[in-house]
Amino acid sequence: MVRKILVVGAGKSTSYLLDYFLDKAKDENLHLTIADIHPESISANIASHPACTVVQLDIFKDTDRRTVVKNADIVVSMLPARFHIKVAEDCITFGKHLVTASYVSPEIRLLDQQAKAKGLVFMNEIGVDPGIDHMSAMQIIDTIRSHGGKVVLFESFTGGLVAPESDNNLWNYKFTWNPRNVVLAGQGGAAKFIQEGTYKYIPYHKLFRRTEFLDIEGYGTFEAYANRDSLKYREAYGLKDAHTLYRGTMRRVGFSKAWNMFVQLGMTDDGYTVQNSEGMSYREFTNLFLPYSPTDSVELKLRHYLKIDQDDIMWGKLLELNLFDANKTISLKNATPAQMLQQILEDSWTLAANEKDMIVMYHKFGYELMGEKKQIDANMVVLGKNRTHTAMARTVGLPVAIATLLILNKRISTPGVQIPIQKEVYEPILEELTEHGVLFQEYEVPYMGYNPNSVVS
Repeated sequence: MVRKILVVGAGKSTSYLLDYFLDKAKDENLHLTIADIHPESISANIASHPACTVVQLDIFKDTDRRTVVKNADIVVSMLPARFHIKVAEDCITFGKHLVTASYVSPEIRLLDQQAKAKGLVFMNEIGVDPGIDHMSAMQIIDTIRSHGGKVVLFESFTGGLVAPESDNNLWNYKFTWNPRNVVLAGQGGAAKFIQEGTYKYIPYHKLFRRTEFLDIEGYGTFEAYANRDSLKYREAYGLKDAHTLYRGTMRRVGFSKAWNMFVQLGMTDDGYTVQNSEGMSYREFTNLFLPYSPTDSVELKLRHYLKIDQDDIMWGKLLELNLFDANKTISLKNATPAQMLQQILEDSWTLAANEKDMIVMYHKFGYELMGEKKQIDANMVVLGKNRTHTAMARTVGLPVAIATLLILNKRISTPGVQIPIQKEVYEPILEELTEHGVLFQEYEVPYMGYNPNSVVS
């Protein structure tokens, strides 16, 4: 009997996901339905596959959405996170398993009891971050515990970056996933974490000036800034007694200091709209955030405001983005500063057709075993092939696809709303990911902590 998989939304992260299902279609007796608002954007070799059907779907049309969900055996939602709830409620109604790569929202969490009552697996956070970070971390944490160790320090960092061979701008950065999320990173509350038993908070306006450095052999040095809430997984990971718990985002060294210029100017603000944004030049946009002067140029005002010299690399980074160009214009109506900045950045930071991206992940585990403090560092680097088959698409899409098939084959069967932190989930997925070049290098290193002398810092 043919097993029917429905994928709702076929955006940038789905190339490997769709390939995986179609490669397995014959052996696993699968039929794939792809439902997207723009079906014409799906590549011909996918759409014409005999085990694939492509349908046009506006997810706000309830009857159409419910029809495709009802006809599936399992649903993969690759929609923007805020829209998952519509699909999830349909899955409850029609008794279908659900897989998403997004964070568990409060609305989805409320469906837990109904999912359990119907024996449904609602697997979330099964992409890269969140996803591979959870699974790889829990595998090492569980191993430490199985040997009698107690984890006292856990740090985890992930970055979606440009591959070294395509790294050709002064920012050492290009967009490899949703640009809006990059522009708004860190907003919505202070970053919070624990270091050596002390709670630490970093307000948004200081976030990009508090970084730490990480070295990955063969790839050089990276920096990391704190994620907004490092403590949300303390209970899920069983790390209530850990002295240090810190999660962050990785960039190349120097990115955060440069990004901080936008923060200080107010260009990342998403809280108000600029009425005359459409047709505004990049130069006029930059001038919005600077004081009036009857004599000084926009360039001079900005250098004075940010206290940067003409020979400073920061100045070169701003010039590279054409921020002072009077001919390039914004095409958005009533846009927020953040939306306008996003359009300007996409002009410079979009991957070319044959350029490659890179995913980097770095974990640190400090633990006590038989009275001794030890540390394991683990890192992962995945390189993309091109603009379509990106490292981001591989590390997001493959775990989603593998989990979907494991649920269909009843190898993952524990019902309810969940994230991939149980052995029945992470062991087979991590094992299969290694076959696709997604694997970690582990190193035993001396335990450093933050505070070897046990003095509060």
